[in-house]
Amino acid sequence: MTSSSSPSQDTPRVAHAYPEGLRADALMEEDVAWSHEIDGDRDGDQLDRSERAALRRVAGLSTELEDVTEVEYRQLRLERVVLVGVWTTGTAQDADNSLAELAALAETAGALVLDGVIQRRDKPDAATYIGSGKAEELRDIVLETGADTVICDGELSPGQLIHLEDVVKVKVIDRTALILDIFAQHAKSREGKAQVALAQMQYMLPRLRGWGQSLSRQMGGGKGGGLATRGPGETKIETDRRRIREKMAKMRREIAEMKTGREIKRQERKRHKVPSVAIAGYTNAGKSSLLNRLTGAGVLVENALFATLDPTVRRAETPSGRLYTLADTVGFVRHLPHHLVEAFRSTMEEVGESDLILHVVDGSHPNPEEQLAAVREVVRDVGATGVPEIVVINKADAADPLTLQRLMRNEKRSIAISARTGQGIGELLALIDNELPRPSVEVEALVPYTHGGLVARAHTEGEVISAEHTAEGTLLKVRVHEELAADLAPYVPAPLA
Repeated sequence: MTSSSSPSQDTPRVAHAYPEGLRADALMEEDVAWSHEIDGDRDGDQLDRSERAALRRVAGLSTELEDVTEVEYRQLRLERVVLVGVWTTGTAQDADNSLAELAALAETAGALVLDGVIQRRDKPDAATYIGSGKAEELRDIVLETGADTVICDGELSPGQLIHLEDVVKVKVIDRTALILDIFAQHAKSREGKAQVALAQMQYMLPRLRGWGQSLSRQMGGGKGGGLATRGPGETKIETDRRRIREKMAKMRREIAEMKTGREIKRQERKRHKVPSVAIAGYTNAGKSSLLNRLTGAGVLVENALFATLDPTVRRAETPSGRLYTLADTVGFVRHLPHHLVEAFRSTMEEVGESDLILHVVDGSHPNPEEQLAAVREVVRDVGATGVPEIVVINKADAADPLTLQRLMRNEKRSIAISARTGQGIGELLALIDNELPRPSVEVEALVPYTHGGLVARAHTEGEVISAEHTAEGTLLKVRVHEELAADLAPYVPAPLA
């Protein structure tokens, strides 16, 4: 660590009133206090000072309850956790927002957040994630708070997990394991449970440890021969790894079979030329609330991260009478584990196969642009970059008007709504109607009453401009796709001479 030069003895110390939010007195000793008048030209960007205050507390993360009986009750059933993050890029506010999101994830998983600390580093330490010295400081914080778990805001390697646990003497998990645990709690459908189980096994496979170290290898085959002396010559941990691989292969086959059923339904909708709209967005942005508002689907709505995981497809109708499907997809989050992206790929394909994406963003969030970027990164991963997108800025009733103006200025195809109050829903429906692909062929046909099936198809598969009942049949003026246009062709009146 670089040491900074101290002011000369002759230089008088200038008192500096720090803003209360900086809490500088808690972060540094008085002999390294800094003022712009004295030290501005000498110390440059103050990187040495940030290193001295590298492990800093983040205010406002404790979820300890005031009522004594509630505290005692929660301590019996909830894990008590301390959060730790490594701040490598961006501003201090970005680092605080990331740790605040980790606290929300921990609460969703059922944990009690006692404290949170952030360390300023160029990159995470290869051995203990935060460095050996800071790991010992973290151990003191764990002892002080009485925590039984440490959650790291990043994906740790197996070696980092082992070494950090050896220092802090309590269980250590990372952001990926926390998200997997939340998904396991919230998955309800057979497909969702299988996808989560596959992601958990992919994560766990390289992190198996402990059992094999204390067991001797099985005896290998020798000259003596015989059944008693022959064996695979592997440790217990290797046996467990093989069993996990076998379970993963079985799970992939099951998911592939479920994917086939989803694809059949999707192809059926395409055959009937029913446009599809996918709702995508950050977790807790209000996707399920929007689906309920547009279709009355009755999907669970809760102020929690990843409250709903299982995709829901509902039938909806535009103001002009055109039918389309609306699909609610799994919520995304910053640094979504790649195990989950792979496991939920079949579910996320609903986004790639849609005709329009409603990208829902929480307008009341401190940094909605970061949410937009995180979702678009996952959308790129599933190959849905070519699908038209409408940015739906939800929770407009609770958002800062300046934030709404900034988002709508930066996102050209955007609209501000409130799924809770219904604000802007009518404008959104009209926008969906305009953006959905329209049938390419305009036809005027006189369909006999004996062929009422063609009229029904025109209403479900096309866009009816006008319909008039005459003595000879139904006079339709519609926009339809080429296949239905060919079926209506025999009933197109001949042009007058």
